Parts: sequence; C-alpha cells; structure tokens
Amino acid sequence: MFKIYICKSMPTILLINGLRFFFYSNEGNEPIHIHVTKASANGKIWLDPEIEIAYLIGFSKSEEKEIMHLVSSNLQLFKTKWNEYFGK
Repeated sequence: MFKIYICKSMPTILLINGLRFFFYSNEGNEPIHIHVTKASANGKIWLDPEIEIAYLIGFSKSEEKEIMHLVSSNLQLFKTKWNEYFGK
C-alpha cells in the first residue's frame, strides 16, 4: 500500500515503506529527477533521459535495490507529477 501526497513547497509524490519520494519546488530548471529520504538517509535520482543515481547516502544495499525498483515501477507517475507541477 502506498500514499500519494502533494504539498506546494516540497511535493511528496510517494510514501512507501518509510521511503519518501519528493522534489523541491525550486528545482524546475534542472532535468527531471526525484529525491528520496528515509530517516537520516537521502538521495537523488535522475529520471530523464534515463534512470541514473545522482547519489544515495546512508541507505543499505537492500534499501538501494528497493529504491531503484520503486523508481522504475513509478517512473511515469514521477515524470507526470513533475511536469504537472512545473508546467512542462
């Protein structure tokens, strides 16, 4: 089960298994990407032109694998929400 949240300043797109996927409202000039946090761990993953880890800090290897699976399976949702928010 997962939840979708929208907040104007820091839109959270997906919250699942303690992982929060979001983007910052001032990053519309960057290529499409998603941030992820869980406790004190954090990361950034580029979504376009292909999925690529910018950084993942503080996550276990199993969490990194789960993150990449969730990014892959929610790629269209993340891109759609980015484009809706930034009007692209």
